[in-house]
Amino acid sequence: MLGRRNASIQHPPTLDAEMESTLQQIVDLKLVESGEKERLKEVLLERLVECGWKDEMKALCREFARKKGRDNVTVDELVNFITPKGRENPRNQSTYIAGMWTA
Repeated sequence: MLGRRNASIQHPPTLDAEMESTLQQIVDLKLVESGEKERLKEVLLERLVECGWKDEMKALCREFARKKGRDNVTVDELVNFITPKGRENPRNQSTYIAGMWTA
């Protein structure tokens, strides 16, 4: 019985790309209007600081600037260098940050 699917279960319809984009815009607007977007940004930044992510990114930027020569670094180069590293989550900060939603 465990392997059989119940035909009476209603699955939600899938969203096409346009509907999904519209839904994201509506959610974003509601978050901005309610002030929750700003509060969520503050909480996220707080958690990133707590887990050391912000300090790690700052240290990587300083190292990059030191190697390249402080006067030879552009903002675009720095952004192109640090963005992939910030998204890597080498110490699995995403797990730590996700825990804030269950706390």
